[in-house]
Amino acid sequence: MAHLRLERHDGVAVITLDDPARRNALSLGLCAELVDTMAVLEADEDVTVVVVTGAGKAFCAGADLTQLGDSREEGLRSIYDGFLAVAASRLPTIAAVNGPAVGAGLNLALACDLRIAGTDARFDCRFLDLGIHPGGGHTWMLRRIVGPQTAAAMVLFGQILGAEEAVEAGLAWEAAPAESLMERALMVAARATSTPRKLIVDTKATLCEVADIDRHTDAVDHELAKQVTSMDTPEFSQRLADLRARINAD
Repeated sequence: MAHLRLERHDGVAVITLDDPARRNALSLGLCAELVDTMAVLEADEDVTVVVVTGAGKAFCAGADLTQLGDSREEGLRSIYDGFLAVAASRLPTIAAVNGPAVGAGLNLALACDLRIAGTDARFDCRFLDLGIHPGGGHTWMLRRIVGPQTAAAMVLFGQILGAEEAVEAGLAWEAAPAESLMERALMVAARATSTPRKLIVDTKATLCEVADIDRHTDAVDHELAKQVTSMDTPEFSQRLADLRARINAD
């Protein structure tokens, strides 16, 4: 049974985890669907941005650990595959966090490039409360995003962040009223769709690559070849011509 909905809005793909009765828990089936869906969107030249959200009152309640059986490592990796497919996407991704994002569900939110928190959002690690070690790169993602102290507060001391607290901590980019969360997420996403797809894919790649560069001069060299390549595209030529026309009209 499908527990994932996919909609398209003028270059924006919206993935909705659609198992509200189970608070959108990451089952093996749902994660497999998420992997397949991300592959489809990566190959779709008409999609520039991906928004991920949850149906009902939760964003995602975490992994369904009851499905693991005896093959725990293999089962865990199959669950990881779902949010790792989002983390590995070449396309810009937004998490519209409509409710609690717990454990592996928080991993799914962390896997996105941008998080917009609805009024009812809750960012909850929960792993230690369940007597289980964090997994799926949880500590690595969280520490890189919020820093060591907030990561420790959340992971070790069980602190749960609401929408405004998440914004203050740098975990969410902005908070939005629950009733207009998706409208806001689509508005933010739409701005990126005005950019040529290859350009935004290349620029996202650069944002990831420069994380390992320490010197400004090295970053200049790293960006130079890509910038020159972008200037040889017909899209750049057209936009430059449009800009000149507007300047001359003034």
